[in-house]
Amino acid sequence: MTHDLTPHLPANRPLWWSDAVLNLQETLLDLETPPVYIVGGAVRDAYLHRPIKDVDLATPGDAIKLARQLANHLKGDIFVMDKERDVARVFLETPEGRLTIDVAHFRGDDLLADLLGRDFTMNALATDLRGYLDLFIDPLNAESDIEKNILRRCTPSSVADDPIRALRGIRQSVQLGLRIEPETLKDIRAHAHRLMDTSPERVRDELFNLLLLDKPAAALRIADTVGLLPHIFPELVPLHGLAQSKPHIADAWQHTLLVVEKLQHIIIAISPRRTDATAAVFDLGMLIIQLDRFRWQLNTHLDEKGANERIHRALLLLAALLHNAGKGVLSPDSTGYIAESVGIAETRADALRLSNPEKKRLLTAIAHYRRVLDTPEFTVLEKHRFWYTLGVAGIDVCLLAVADYLGTVYTEIDQQIWLKLVDRVRDLLSVWYEQHDTIVKPPTLVNGNDLMTHFNLAAGPIIGTLLDAIREAQVVGEVATADDAYALAGRLLANSL
Repeated sequence: MTHDLTPHLPANRPLWWSDAVLNLQETLLDLETPPVYIVGGAVRDAYLHRPIKDVDLATPGDAIKLARQLANHLKGDIFVMDKERDVARVFLETPEGRLTIDVAHFRGDDLLADLLGRDFTMNALATDLRGYLDLFIDPLNAESDIEKNILRRCTPSSVADDPIRALRGIRQSVQLGLRIEPETLKDIRAHAHRLMDTSPERVRDELFNLLLLDKPAAALRIADTVGLLPHIFPELVPLHGLAQSKPHIADAWQHTLLVVEKLQHIIIAISPRRTDATAAVFDLGMLIIQLDRFRWQLNTHLDEKGANERIHRALLLLAALLHNAGKGVLSPDSTGYIAESVGIAETRADALRLSNPEKKRLLTAIAHYRRVLDTPEFTVLEKHRFWYTLGVAGIDVCLLAVADYLGTVYTEIDQQIWLKLVDRVRDLLSVWYEQHDTIVKPPTLVNGNDLMTHFNLAAGPIIGTLLDAIREAQVVGEVATADDAYALAGRLLANSL
């Protein structure tokens, strides 16, 4: 088969490049460099008129040297990703946001070999960065596949060569609304069992990208159907056979997917992307009304970036995916499934190489979301204990709790129960955001050294017990001064605590 590498105008629409890419080209033209091509997803997104946040550059020359030149001239940061394979990453801050540029040596002898070695035809496009950006190189007729909404492997060995492409294919098919071509789907199924032969970090990153989709539940359902998800989360497989009390929820797995779906609806409802139609739905409408004053803070929380720039809302959706996992180990009506779910989540967090802070946040959300559902009314002291022990993870607990309720009742919402739950979450969030200095963490009246000096005590657990008692007495208004704190400590010591 002959592959045409002649640059040409797209037949159906022009390529749209961001100012950041145009500036990149302008800088490159001022430098002495080997040939350089924009390849892969950036060209696809320029064709689809989608925002471009990541650019892959391919060159037959010294890629790391080129990356250093770009970083120096554009005042960016560089990270050498793989010295042996000649791959580096450049981070640029632009008016449009951060642009990530990966610079790599050709994956083969020439540009054609590089494009044929990629995953799917829609990603096997190239544009000469030293030439005309309105032309592209399309040796596999990707434009036709894109116009027909088809996801097609580049070669018969594309998925076999790198099994992570199976999961990426599911993600990109949902992200771009593509139908997976039959032979490509056959390969995805055939190589599902090899997915975990890939490094855990690559599986984790692809999974997080999938969870950041607008429809993560749909992508998870497809990944499960084609046999990928059982290899990432084998503990979820038994959920498929657990009957629920609701006839419209066939099994615990469907409940899990509903919770993921509802959580995503909640995330969109409190985000800048919500529409009037979103607020018109009763459940989300009531949530929006009650939580709107925390909207900016909640979005800041969900968009928080952790290890390697992983976005927090993906971690919260992972908690939704695993929150029910313990039911696959125990009987469906068992009250001990939360502890089992936490244990399973810990195992998966380790397997996916999550950072320790990510792991802690994940396990906290799963371990405590029932507190919000099972406590009819929080006293002031209970609110303090909730936030003092959970910290910022309490926000995740609240959001997972409302998503679990909606995923459990589906469309059969009891308005009174729902309104009380939403009020409960609003009150909890108001404590964290508006009463932090009085209820969550009141000002310190005396510290451990003060107590040891005042009562001639040695360091030990008793000091922590006294400080906890003083702090909680502050919260409920029984202690207001240092003298009050000493008096309370003295009474506790006299009564041997």
